[in-house]
Amino acid sequence: METAEELREGVRQAYTAVGERPDGQHPFAVGRQFAEALGYPAALLNRVPTISVEAFTGVSNVSVFADIPSGATVLDLGCGAGTDTLIAAQRAGPAGQVLGFDFSPAMLGRARQAATEAGHANVGLYQASAEALPLTDGSVDVVIVNGIFNLNPARAYIFEELGRVVKPGGTVYAAELILREPATSTAPASLDDWFS
Repeated sequence: METAEELREGVRQAYTAVGERPDGQHPFAVGRQFAEALGYPAALLNRVPTISVEAFTGVSNVSVFADIPSGATVLDLGCGAGTDTLIAAQRAGPAGQVLGFDFSPAMLGRARQAATEAGHANVGLYQASAEALPLTDGSVDVVIVNGIFNLNPARAYIFEELGRVVKPGGTVYAAELILREPATSTAPASLDDWFS
């Protein structure tokens, strides 16, 4: 089994590969067809630039089912290529603000280009670790997280950070893959197991 730092770097490389070549071979599903299969309405995806949607990764349609009031400050943790970020920006409206954080420069590059193409002045995109966010305490109304907990062995620190940055009465919407039964493989665990 890899160390925590080796795992983190392996995950970063996997998502960087998506950012660089979304049409390549990846250990998880990617793109618009996958997003639609998760329940993202086609009409909604049509309003998000292709550069973002073609590199979509996630486990649910969290930005669709989350309650995002107009004017809210929203944190999209693990924003990837920005599909959920841009949907949240549409829902929060021009009086709202959406902050997207990711650890892959390639994915953030796509998200930034998509935000520019979409004309969202209320979006900020930043590179940061999920367990050390450069945000002040109690500064966020709504958090959306689309599948990062199972990929980060420091998840306890992520929960602490979310507790720190969410305002009292704020809300965290998180989607994640969960095993229903123990894995039966007798092979030693490896990075590929984190994506299956």
